[in-house]
Amino acid sequence: MAFVDEARIHVGAGKGGDGSASFHHEPFKPKGGPDGGDGGEGGSIILKADRSVGTLLELRDHPHVKAAPGEPGRKSRRHGARGRDRVVLVPLGTVVNTDDGTLVADLALAGDEYVAARGGRGGRGNVRFATSTRRAPSFSEKGEPGEERSLRLELRLLADVGLVGWPNAGKSTLISRVSSAKPKIADYPFTTLVPNLGVVKAGDESFVMADIPGLIPGAHEGKGLGDRFLRHISRAAVLVYIVDLAAMDRDPAGDVDALKLELGNFDPGLLERPSIVVLNKVDAFPDDGAELLKAMPGALAISAVSGEGVDRLLTRLAARVHEARAATGGERASFVRYISRPEAVKVAREGAAWRVSGSEPERVVAITDLDNDEAVARLQKRLLRLGVERALEAAGARAGDEVRIGDAQFDFEPESGAANG
Repeated sequence: MAFVDEARIHVGAGKGGDGSASFHHEPFKPKGGPDGGDGGEGGSIILKADRSVGTLLELRDHPHVKAAPGEPGRKSRRHGARGRDRVVLVPLGTVVNTDDGTLVADLALAGDEYVAARGGRGGRGNVRFATSTRRAPSFSEKGEPGEERSLRLELRLLADVGLVGWPNAGKSTLISRVSSAKPKIADYPFTTLVPNLGVVKAGDESFVMADIPGLIPGAHEGKGLGDRFLRHISRAAVLVYIVDLAAMDRDPAGDVDALKLELGNFDPGLLERPSIVVLNKVDAFPDDGAELLKAMPGALAISAVSGEGVDRLLTRLAARVHEARAATGGERASFVRYISRPEAVKVAREGAAWRVSGSEPERVVAITDLDNDEAVARLQKRLLRLGVERALEAAGARAGDEVRIGDAQFDFEPESGAANG
């Protein structure tokens, strides 16, 4: 299966079922009172982190996700069934952003859920509108439309250790030696095209290591797809900078500085992570290389091919990972943002008409049966309470002007009379 770490999706929750406007019937009482039931809620769309999924391939290939609508209410006060939720499984570590780049969820742990689109509320049946003065309401509410929105999903691998280096530094060789990961390995640049994960055992400690494709200068700006690769180490608790000692035309110390520059430009917080500098391919280094190793205190010299120095590296990594886990309590952090903020009523010109926008005016119009005079009269009172008339008058609307709310069109008939004349 192809590794896909980014997808744009459009989610559409189910519409709520319409309420029923029926009346109770029995012999000699043809209209024995309202008994219409409520419509069922529409199904919601839920993103759920699950270990069985390792890529966003399915969502990239099928970006339109819809949930089932609620069933309509029925007579005898029977409510419609709720629409079934659509649960979409995503990999652990999936980050959810809105189209404008706002982070709304980080599904880091198995079982984490985010309601990407809420199903519409079911319309109320006419029995809900009966009062002492209105004994036989002939109207009911229509079901509320389900939420629709576009989202951008990114996968950020969950790893304890992230390997960073230029192409051919030996990252893939190292992860293949210390874990069961089997990345493609060759002696030409950009052999690794997708990140690889491997589970490493070191003494009593085990941890996950991530090998990301080789970086090039300008990676933080997207060169060589570097910005996409760098995000996969954004969760790593420990970073390993791997440089190639066998590349005679390169300066190992300069390579480390250049790698840190790329990481810092991508995310300054990465430079605060615990890190280890690894000088790889020591077996191919000239005899006078000892002076260079002395000039880089704290660095570890290894050979990923022969295994020289690898055990010492794993011991040090295990200790760093243990410290990082102790500092965070051993738990990865997940994040879900719930935003419930009604939009203010806004009025703007739309050709020769006035367009009223706002979550509440649009909602009450959508659930109103505009073919029923009683329902329309009730709608007018609700729009008045929401301040729609005041907003129209402030914008300059006059009696008789066309007003558009959602898909509906009306003639403006202000109750105050201020907009007449």
